[in-house]
Parts: sequence; C-alpha cells; structure tokens
Amino acid sequence: MNQDVIYLAIVDDHSLFRSGLASLLSEFDEIHVAFEAANGIDFQEKIKNHPEVQVVLMDINMPMMDGYDTTKKVKALYPKIQVLALSMYEDEKSIINMLKAGASGYMLKESRPSDLLTAIKMTVEKGFYVNDLVSGRLLFSLKNSTTKPAFTEKEMIFLQYCSTELTYKEIASKMSVSPRTVDNYREALFAKLNIKSRTGLVVYAIREQLITI
Repeated sequence: MNQDVIYLAIVDDHSLFRSGLASLLSEFDEIHVAFEAANGIDFQEKIKNHPEVQVVLMDINMPMMDGYDTTKKVKALYPKIQVLALSMYEDEKSIINMLKAGASGYMLKESRPSDLLTAIKMTVEKGFYVNDLVSGRLLFSLKNSTTKPAFTEKEMIFLQYCSTELTYKEIASKMSVSPRTVDNYREALFAKLNIKSRTGLVVYAIREQLITI
C-alpha cells in the first residue's frame, strides 16, 4: 500500500453519483477509491477484502442500512477508519445524528471536489473535519484554547439537552426555567466557546466528551 495515497470507500445508493464521484476523485494523485458500495450491508461485505481503506464517504439516506447505522458499525468494528458524511441534507438533526454515530465530519454533495479533497486530508491528518456547515469557528476554538472553559451545572444540563431533538422551548420546560433563561444559557456558551450555532455546541460537547450520547 502506498503510504502517500489515501484509500477511500464510497457508500451511496445512487450508482451514477458513486461512479461520478469516484471518477472525479481519481483525478487527484493522492486519492485511490478502493471500492464503492450501495448501502451499509453491501459495505460490510466489501470492507472485509479491503483493510487498506482509511476513509469512508458516507451517504445518509440508503435502503437496507442507512448512513447512521452504517457509521456506528464502522466505528465499532473498524475504529481506525474515519467516516466523512457526504449528504444532500444540511439540517441540524442530520448533522448532529451523523456526528453522534461517529462521523468525523460532514460535507454537502454539492461541495467542490477541491473542498472534498481538503476535507478528506484533514480527516486523515487530524481525525476530524469541521467546516462552516458544522461550526464556523469551532476548529479554531479547539486548536487554540489552552485552558478548558468553566461551565455551570445548568449549562452542562442545557448542553446535554442540545444533543436531542427538543426545541429550546421544550428544553426550558424540561429544565423548569423560562425560555429566556434558556436563551441566556445558550448565549453564555456561545460567548465562552466562540461558537455561533446549536450544532457547533453539540460538536464541541461530543469532542470534549462533555455529554453522553
């Protein structure tokens, strides 16, 4: 195996997209597509013959076994393989659930090939990839924070609820506080962590093992 080449697997149920993406990535000398799979079941059969794979480009919506369950399987059976979600969905629920499943990053299918190459490389080098879709400033915060910020007990509870599908109003009800108080928790965390989205808070909390998933 060439140590200068990154070996990939592409998991997507649309054959035209898979083959087109494989063709685009083959133009980069540092990328080799080891195999393509149509869903999680197909992937599990093929990965047995490809121990060289380092990164899996994972779609979410697939028959038989979707991207969430497949990612969990990958991380359970092949913890050294990085999963980079590649999806049409850009909603917080999809992003958070893929990260909770074990994905190292999240990209949209409409991304430029050069941006995808950057994401693949960073995933291999650093173990995760963070972009504007996930949190514009999260990577900076992780890399440049020399001391861990202090959190109140209420902020920690709020962080845990943020990883669920509850709305802010529902979180306020669960915590027995007013919606305005929940807004204050959110804004305080945004300021402490230099983060500007709920998704960013969840990503940070997962990476720092502040919440249970």
